[in-house]
Amino acid sequence: MLEPSHNNELPTIPGKRYFTIGEVAELCAVKAHVLRYWEQEFPQLSPVKRRGNRRYYQRADVITIRQIRSLLYDQGYTIGGAKQKLSSHEVKDDTSQYKQIIRQMITELEEVLSVLNTPVK
Repeated sequence: MLEPSHNNELPTIPGKRYFTIGEVAELCAVKAHVLRYWEQEFPQLSPVKRRGNRRYYQRADVITIRQIRSLLYDQGYTIGGAKQKLSSHEVKDDTSQYKQIIRQMITELEEVLSVLNTPVK
């Protein structure tokens, strides 16, 4: 597991529509029980629940979880402080969110480029 200060080293988010709680736990370097707790504390997190109460997170949820993780682990906010920061939309202006999105776009563009450069048989 990554150290809290290594939020920049989180894996890129795959180009999928839905993610299971286990996948999100790996993508965000937190345990599944932490994600379930954060769902109770942060109204911004609302994964789709399907049969058997299974959670399915979308890409926006994963980005929000990474923001929460950054606020709590990297920037030292308390749960209450992180709630306020998220609800006041100050995190929307945070450069870390934009850096994550840009890194993700670069990765996706590199994948597209490799497909385009693959010789046709």
